Amino acid sequence: MLGSARVGKTAIVARFLSNKFEESYTPTIEDFHRKLYRIKGEVHQLDLLDTSGNHPFPAMRRLSFLTGDLFVVVFSLDCRESFEEAIRLRESILETKVSATQSATKSRSKSHFNLKVPMVIVGNKCDKDVKTVTVEEAEEYCNSQDDCCVFVEASAKRNYHVEELFYQLFVVAGLPLEMAPNHHRKVPLTFGSPTMLPPSQPRHKATLSIKRRLSDACGVVAPNVRRPSIRTDLMIMRTKTCSLAAGNENNAPGSRITLRTSDTRKTCSIQ
Repeated sequence: MLGSARVGKTAIVARFLSNKFEESYTPTIEDFHRKLYRIKGEVHQLDLLDTSGNHPFPAMRRLSFLTGDLFVVVFSLDCRESFEEAIRLRESILETKVSATQSATKSRSKSHFNLKVPMVIVGNKCDKDVKTVTVEEAEEYCNSQDDCCVFVEASAKRNYHVEELFYQLFVVAGLPLEMAPNHHRKVPLTFGSPTMLPPSQPRHKATLSIKRRLSDACGVVAPNVRRPSIRTDLMIMRTKTCSLAAGNENNAPGSRITLRTSDTRKTCSIQ
């Protein structure tokens, strides 16, 4: 989650994870969240990094650019400076990933400049009466980018289009749509370790309707999670940049995302 200070990044995360909204403002330094899903018998892990809008640690921000798979870049429709910052952030993300890929290959080839990164540009606070950025202007910018960049107008306060923005993010990333907030059952924290998820449905129930099969998807927010160490992030960064440099098939059009996979656990990171 990226964007200027006070644009509503943390409020959007709170809506996504627990459908809550806090009127009071507390500056974010860095918050890490994790949500686990069971979808069609497989466990998926979604990590969310809610970043500071003041960028107190530029090196850490660059590392988050490199390790992140999906990006939600937020600006406020009543603050033009935040929209301009959102554009700069998108350009920085792409430039950082391209630069790392070129360094991994020790090449100056322009072939990697077509690198596509799943990203949603969010115009938050659409409930405000006075706006300095129009929806049409933001849509025009996203339309001028690749097909992995989409715009969504939203309001965390009114809970308007918050579910839609994550749905669109998972669409462009090629991830299971059951990960969207309104596409799975919310599971209470009563199932214990290791996954806190209930047992999957028996696979022999092939006669279930599509609606019923979708309802079998479930998700739970993991409590008390800790952000991966810098060493782990560096290892992830190395793996991803090398995979991109080698033309990893997970980054081909259609999937557009590198997943860290171990058995049936699939992991991705939103920055």
